[in-house]
Amino acid sequence: MAANKENKETIILAIETSTDVCSAALSSNGVTIDSILETGARMQTARLAPMIGELLERNGFCMKDCSAVAVSSGPGSYTGLRVGVSMAKGLCFGAGIPLIGVGTLDILAAQGIALSQAAADYVIPMIDARRMEVYQALYDGAGTRIGDISPKILDGSSYSGLPIDKQLLFCGNGCFKFESIIERKGSLFVPCNPSADYMSRLSYENFINGIFEDVAYMEPFYLKDFAIGISKKKILG
Repeated sequence: MAANKENKETIILAIETSTDVCSAALSSNGVTIDSILETGARMQTARLAPMIGELLERNGFCMKDCSAVAVSSGPGSYTGLRVGVSMAKGLCFGAGIPLIGVGTLDILAAQGIALSQAAADYVIPMIDARRMEVYQALYDGAGTRIGDISPKILDGSSYSGLPIDKQLLFCGNGCFKFESIIERKGSLFVPCNPSADYMSRLSYENFINGIFEDVAYMEPFYLKDFAIGISKKKILG
């Protein structure tokens, strides 16, 4: 199939393996065509390649039809990220196509906005990092990141520095535990795991802007070290 050349479509294969939910998606010009999602601890190594093969086959594509491969670049599970990035690099090498990295929190922010039933002024995606720790960042209501990606230990007053008259949306698999302790009233919560479905627009934007990774040297963004001191930025409480 030569749809990419004949119809000038930008076909991107997206891979997301940053949590126990493993997913892959195909998109055309930023719109998801099809996706596969499977859940299970440490199952990415065994299932990712068959998932990608099935996804391509049932949509009549092969890797040469793809314009690029996009991969969730972290933060997240060390093992999951290694598997996803290694697979993406191998596919790009084999097909001679570019590699696109998409931040996992960027994916979650877009996902939270899409799944929410109400508009928010600030979006805070959270990835569970055990105990009361999360990886997080601050985004505006359109999903543009406006704060640093950082680890955070949650307590009831976390994010109290954000304006009280602004609507907050917390999303991701790390917001489960925060919903039960937050002191601020009226916030929105969208518990979810990052999915390749929500990489389509983000990866397409990178593609048309020529923002690619070095296939040989790209490494996942692990953000493992929590010994970083106390933030002085009041905006995050």
